[in-house]
Amino acid sequence: MRYVDWLFRLFELILVALLACMVVMVFGNVVLRYGFNSGLTVSEELSRFAFIWLAFLGTVVGMRDRAHLGADFLVSALPPMGRKICFVLCSLLIIWSCSLIFLGTARGHSVNMQNYSPVMGIPMEYVYASAYVLSIGIIALTVARLYQLARGRIRNDDLFSVVDTEEALAIEAAGPAMAAAKSEEKNA
Repeated sequence: MRYVDWLFRLFELILVALLACMVVMVFGNVVLRYGFNSGLTVSEELSRFAFIWLAFLGTVVGMRDRAHLGADFLVSALPPMGRKICFVLCSLLIIWSCSLIFLGTARGHSVNMQNYSPVMGIPMEYVYASAYVLSIGIIALTVARLYQLARGRIRNDDLFSVVDTEEALAIEAAGPAMAAAKSEEKNA
């Protein structure tokens, strides 16, 4: 797991670098356009490509952190076995969907290697390769979660843990007060 943690730390650093580059390119281009009546055409295309990679890599990181939006009102009402069945079905649908993304990208690979970007002149497959990273990453994470379920390492409460934003803010705000109350209970 240490290597996986390093890989995702690298992904997070890449995300930060992509976002910083996008901000610099877009802000620099705005300054050049309005201040000097010029601009860099390559910055528009590069920032667009960086945004695509940012979104796809961010999706994989979000999947690992389980930070995507979800609704658990139906699943939370089910008994433990129903939750497990829903978890497995949902995981299989995720694997199937990501497999379709991977296959679609692979089928268009040769065409996209001959299709060049208008400004930079690079093959568009370098941009669309982000779909390979997305699909492989999400499939690997989903298979790992299914493996954890099969080994009994996932508690029933962790199968679908959707946290409401208001609830998360209340928990975060109550954190210090709850810690103080617990320490008072121990002292009493």
